[in-house]
Amino acid sequence: MNTPLKRLHIIGITEGISALLLFFVAMPLKYMLDMPLAVKYTGWAHGVLFMLYIGALLQAALVYRWSLVKIVLGFIASVVPFGTFIFDAKVVKEQETKLIREEVLA
Repeated sequence: MNTPLKRLHIIGITEGISALLLFFVAMPLKYMLDMPLAVKYTGWAHGVLFMLYIGALLQAALVYRWSLVKIVLGFIASVVPFGTFIFDAKVVKEQETKLIREEVLA
């Protein structure tokens, strides 16, 4: 996690997994089996990861001079199920490829 892009990648994947756990495991446990603690703890962890994701997104946006459109897409990805996975696959990988290409040409 030594670059903003790598941090965004790792936090984005982790945040996406926590959202899926919250939606598809903890919430059914709460509402179908009357286990509210599942949502309490999973929700808390997801909230922390969400804030870390937003921070990592803003840091990457500043360092790599991303357009406003790309930043907005990152924010949208943070609230849509599977969004961080898609954002990572398209935007983060694209930036990674661009950096590798620049290193080769330098």
